[in-house]
Amino acid sequence: MSTKFSVGDHVTWNSEAGHVSGTIIKVHTSDFEYKGHTRRANTEEPQYEIRSDKTDHVAAHKGSALRKTD
Repeated sequence: MSTKFSVGDHVTWNSEAGHVSGTIIKVHTSDFEYKGHTRRANTEEPQYEIRSDKTDHVAAHKGSALRKTD
């Protein structure tokens, strides 16, 4: 099981562009549509929408891909 995060948490993750940081803006605990694809989520393994600090781009990730920062 991955770490649980909350809206407002500041996190970092690895992307094809390198390490990115941002703030969680939404927690999904059920399946949802994201950029034309169904993303799987549940209460045991939620997915998170994160707004990038640098670009304001919004990404969706599982908790296992995220690390909490200060």
